Order: sequence, then C-alpha cells, then structure tokens
Amino acid sequence: MMNPDLRLLLADHISRYSLVTAAAKRAREIVTEAEEQGEIIEEKPISIAIDELLAHKYKIIEPEEIRNTEITEEQG
Repeated sequence: MMNPDLRLLLADHISRYSLVTAAAKRAREIVTEAEEQGEIIEEKPISIAIDELLAHKYKIIEPEEIRNTEITEEQG
C-alpha cells in the first residue's frame, strides 16, 4: 500500500475528522456494493476510498458548510 499525500485533501480546509469519516463511509459503501454484486475485492476498501477522494470523485462537505448553506437558502 502506498502512503498517499493527504495534505492535498487537507489543503482544501477539510478537517482530519471529516476526511476520516468520509473515507470510512465510502469504504463501507465499496464493501456493500461488492457484496451485492458478488465481487471479491483484492485491494483494501479504505485504500480504494482514499484513492477516489484524492482523484476528486467525491467531495467532502464539512458539517459547518451544510449549516451555512441552509442559513443562506433560508435568507434568500
């Protein structure tokens, strides 16, 4: 397993907590999808999830951003 440079993700002002939570959630999704399709995963699901996040296939939204969006929508 390679050690990816997570500073690239953290540079977008994402907290480490959000990164870990998002990676774990995506890893669980990967396992569930593989089980449903009867596939065998050769690579660790967490490694796949981190690679997808580094490739910007998914966007991590901080809880504070969600609250700010809701406030803006209510005011508009």
